[in-house]
Amino acid sequence: MRNGTLVTEFILLGFPDIHGLQVPLFIVIFLIYILTIFGNGLIIVIVWAESRLQTPMYFFLSNLSFLEIWYTTTVIPKLLETFVVQRTIICVPCCLLQSFFHFFLGTTEFFILTVMSFDRYLAICKPLHHSTLMTSSLCLQLALGSWMIGFTIVFCQTILIFQLPFCGNNIINHFYFDVGPILKMACADTSLLEFLGLLATSLIIPGSLVFTVVSYIYIVSTVLKIPLATGRQKAFSTCASHLTVVSLLYGAVLFMYLRPTAHSSFKINKVVSVLNTILTPLLNPFIYTIRNNEVKGALWKALACQKASYHG
Repeated sequence: MRNGTLVTEFILLGFPDIHGLQVPLFIVIFLIYILTIFGNGLIIVIVWAESRLQTPMYFFLSNLSFLEIWYTTTVIPKLLETFVVQRTIICVPCCLLQSFFHFFLGTTEFFILTVMSFDRYLAICKPLHHSTLMTSSLCLQLALGSWMIGFTIVFCQTILIFQLPFCGNNIINHFYFDVGPILKMACADTSLLEFLGLLATSLIIPGSLVFTVVSYIYIVSTVLKIPLATGRQKAFSTCASHLTVVSLLYGAVLFMYLRPTAHSSFKINKVVSVLNTILTPLLNPFIYTIRNNEVKGALWKALACQKASYHG
């Protein structure tokens, strides 16, 4: 114990150096949140309403959209509160609960994106066997497996964090409750938790990245063997959206975790965290629909039906 005063609540600073910009940032981030919910929710509705889109790729995409809705919901409401109140106070169990959902959903996202790369590998490299291998049953098992593994990994660590007493400084200089600052406030030995976190991070991020890279090496080598340019372009277009999302996610994560841990880089890491937790979930619906004729066709069809029923 560093001192005799136990901490029962934390204070979340958010962005304390943005004097005079609280209201504009509140409006911008609130609109981003609304657009994120609407865009990802629209993808889920379209996929489940349009029979042509009920394929493995769009099944996993709807899982990703569902995840993104809740991923932003764990962070943005509390961030918005930091803009409108002088001190954002939250009880320790509530803080740990937000941290659990944030990392549970973030971990699950890596697994879902990895499964999507596996689906793209089968669709392009094994097109004749794709429908027989990637059955509805297997899709469901892969999706449930991604959610369950992500839940189990983070839940086990969160249970251990719940056992810790906290004392001393209770101010967290971030816009969400990251595990690192929380462990620094613990009045007990956290070496086991730090090791488990490092182990999970070292296995999940590089492991999923290597699997995705290997899948795309096979995909690229297969596509380059296609004789017609139109065929190559069509094959690449089916992977472009997924590859863009993967690049954004891993780029932000690797930037934060591979940089030297210096105090001067902390503000930069907060900005990169904004990209990872706020902007990427917003961009995903646009990335998957802008160059996707099937999704755009289903959207226009739904709008046409809605317009016809309205006039009727």
